[in-house]
Amino acid sequence: MERTGPGEMNSIETPSGKNRGTENFPVGSLMIRPDLRRHVHVFYTFARAADDISDNPLLDSGLKTARLDRFAAALADETINDVPSAIPMRESLKETGITPQHCLDLLTAFKRDATKLRYQDWADLMDYCRYSASPVGRYVLALHGIGEEAWPANDALCSALQVINHIQDCAEDYRKMDRVYIPQDILAANGGKVEDLSAGTSSPALRSALDAMLDKLDPMLAIARGLPRSVSDARLKMETSVICVLAEKLTELLRKRDPLRDNVKLGKVAVMASFAVGILRAWRP
Repeated sequence: MERTGPGEMNSIETPSGKNRGTENFPVGSLMIRPDLRRHVHVFYTFARAADDISDNPLLDSGLKTARLDRFAAALADETINDVPSAIPMRESLKETGITPQHCLDLLTAFKRDATKLRYQDWADLMDYCRYSASPVGRYVLALHGIGEEAWPANDALCSALQVINHIQDCAEDYRKMDRVYIPQDILAANGGKVEDLSAGTSSPALRSALDAMLDKLDPMLAIARGLPRSVSDARLKMETSVICVLAEKLTELLRKRDPLRDNVKLGKVAVMASFAVGILRAWRP
């Protein structure tokens, strides 16, 4: 790819139409401090644009990787202007003094998505989540002046959220992109096979594999509940507490409903109740 001049804006991005409103969890909601909220939105826009590249079925893996490398280069090089979402991101990083590493870690995950279709075991999946999910929370923590002492709880929560999303979208990921995030050893141990994901309903074997993944989330969510206690900012304390409750409710729902057959989402009443519970829980000793 050639470097563009300051007046050129031939974007390499491929927007999918997804936005903050399509996510399971609040992204830079009104609970975040107004002066920091815009930075969270910029980070989300950057991540969304990069994710759209990795998910684009019209691009081959080599072109996806090259474009994602361009995202990384644009964070440091102000003469690169063909990645529109990177321009406000690099300005935000300059303004806040936050390391670009969180953005670069996300790009590592998206490049992995461009080339990797299967995960062998839970450790393999957790390594992916370390790059695809944890950097989001780490960035928000850094924005609030919170250091690495909060990373264990943050990483547990963010990884749990990522796995919840993988289970929700397991059929679509397989049918549209041949991606399977269900660890192959868990699937095999329960007598399942990848092709089970093409059915209209989960087989008993696939259901057992999904339940085994949900079982692994329970101790992670227990660790995640400590995150609000490590946050001094009142608004972020409430937001992280609400997200913990939403994750717990979605995990319960995924045990009851079939992601191959159902659109497993929380309804408005459940979401509002989770917000109320989360806000109250944030202030418990």
